[in-house]
Amino acid sequence: MRAWPHLCRLSMLERNSVRFLAILGLLPGSPLLAGDIEILDPYARASRPGAPTGAIFMLIRNAGTVADRLVGAKSPAAAMVQVHAHIEEGGIMKMREVEAGLPVPAGGTHALSRGGDHVMLMGLKQELVDGETVPLTLVFEVAGEVMIAVPVDNSRGQPARSTGQ
Repeated sequence: MRAWPHLCRLSMLERNSVRFLAILGLLPGSPLLAGDIEILDPYARASRPGAPTGAIFMLIRNAGTVADRLVGAKSPAAAMVQVHAHIEEGGIMKMREVEAGLPVPAGGTHALSRGGDHVMLMGLKQELVDGETVPLTLVFEVAGEVMIAVPVDNSRGQPARSTGQ
């Protein structure tokens, strides 16, 4: 069975367009690639309905032989975007910006998940509505900028944790 049987009904131009979009990672469910960095299963959630903040989660895979770091992020959807981690201080978990960035080991992954590392959107310019997308640019130390469209899914559960190598 073919992987994409519906392509048989498309013209040559349409098939090539679909393949091109899949390569770019612009089809739903497609991984998003930039050099050796692959962004898998990104999604955004609002802190609560009407909240001025939200968070973005994903799995970052580094298929390369050189370690990389997620050192920043930006989005026109928020006044400020930061890479955050949950840090324990005095027995209390607190969110903090990770100024040094998050490591993505060579040949490994780093999960951004609820209750852990994530991209924080502060000063949202509009509400995060299910089914819409949030434009996001991830900034990596080695791979550079990776632009993605993140679907909003306020009902999502917690994804898998980091696997390292």
